[in-house]
Amino acid sequence: MHDLVLQGGRVIDPETGVDAVQDVAVTDGRLAAVGEQLRGRTELDVGGHVVSPGFIDLHSHGQDVPEQRLQALDGVTTALELEGGAHPVEASYRRAAAEGRPIHYGYSASWAVARMRVVAGVDVGGDIHAFLAQVASPAWQAPATRAQLDSILEALAEDLAAGALGIGVLLGYAQDCDPAEYVELAGLAARAGAPTYTHARDLVEVRPETAVDGAAEIVRAAAETGASMHYCHVNSTSTRHIDRVLGLVGQARAEGARVTTEAYPYGAGMTGIGASFLAPEHLAERGLTPQSLLYAPTGERVADAERLAELRRTDPGGLAVVESLRDDRPDEFALVKAAMSAAGSVVASDAMPLHWPGQRPDSMAWPLPAGAVTHPRGAGTYARTFRLVRDEALFDLAEAISRCTLMPARVLEDAVPAMRRKGRIQPGCDADLVVFDPDRISDQATYTDTTRPSTGIRHVLVDGTFVVRDSHLQPDTLPGRPVLAG
Repeated sequence: MHDLVLQGGRVIDPETGVDAVQDVAVTDGRLAAVGEQLRGRTELDVGGHVVSPGFIDLHSHGQDVPEQRLQALDGVTTALELEGGAHPVEASYRRAAAEGRPIHYGYSASWAVARMRVVAGVDVGGDIHAFLAQVASPAWQAPATRAQLDSILEALAEDLAAGALGIGVLLGYAQDCDPAEYVELAGLAARAGAPTYTHARDLVEVRPETAVDGAAEIVRAAAETGASMHYCHVNSTSTRHIDRVLGLVGQARAEGARVTTEAYPYGAGMTGIGASFLAPEHLAERGLTPQSLLYAPTGERVADAERLAELRRTDPGGLAVVESLRDDRPDEFALVKAAMSAAGSVVASDAMPLHWPGQRPDSMAWPLPAGAVTHPRGAGTYARTFRLVRDEALFDLAEAISRCTLMPARVLEDAVPAMRRKGRIQPGCDADLVVFDPDRISDQATYTDTTRPSTGIRHVLVDGTFVVRDSHLQPDTLPGRPVLAG
């Protein structure tokens, strides 16, 4: 007699290839059995629905309770901050544990925040919020002396020893950083047996004077050091050059380099408006104009270079939608789908923190108070992916589940043994599950209504506890646990 049995769903386990109508039993937070005619103290009929491992997001900057609730309603059971990371990492783990989280959480060691402390002398201490506060400062982007680089490496090594899930490298925000520094970061990661997660430097097609092509830099570092290199949001940093970038990555993988990629199903990105690559003089390199930017706090489309310069000066960390590609233009959205369909590419959201006008409300308030803005990918990445599977045959259902569950788990599991129990539906694995209607699952968040939860998600379980039940969030439930390396 199990604690819970989900009866009669279409169970899809991406590792074993199981795709059959079966029961799934949960006991003490683990998957206890998968089979027929299982019995439990609680039994739920999920006939007509898919039972999948919970979705694993490797790239989520929205690490507070409100953002994680939106992700839970999108089927996410583990949301990790790996591109930006945190520094010192122990402080972020302590804060999340003290506050509680609805889904599992974890952090890489933040190269950018460590660099801000060592090179710029700004002890911002923290995660994406700390980074955005200093994103426009040229001081942290300056070349590092040998002594400074040694201090950065030492700080990152300490974070790795404390359980960080690798090294997050926001290299695209410090375009003039010495390429040798990046190779040393990769070497540190290789020695620690930890991955790196990189926002690439500009491509040569975008900025011919760049010190090194961003895509070539990642694959070269993988080859030189043997490190596992994860190429973040390859869609948004490659845009119209995606075929060349994917070809380079594919060649490196064929030669044995450990390079993985990720993509999200949107054409537009989002970042702090003070990012160096959004300076008025650099927009044309990306085929952008000031009108390509939507300043989230006011909802305004930036009128001209003068207004852009003003916003960058007064609110450098203010979030802005960047229309690198348009979702409503089939030729441009085809580039997004190419990035998502690439061999070995996983789905990851790049979810951003919520921006609240005025005072931030109580983080436990639910329903989510009106007024918050962010990028719709924070609420809809995974349901949107499955909508594309259903409506446009992006790839088949089992492949989509693999890219959202097993494949991201495998990016981490060599360094993070806990991930070997995630992304699978097998006895002994963590009872992180999502039950969804394949005919109804769809994103609802838009660029103008950014926090509308997805539809078609019926149940979400985290360690066997319902976070979403009968499509309703359980607001008093905070079963999320820290994911730590080693």
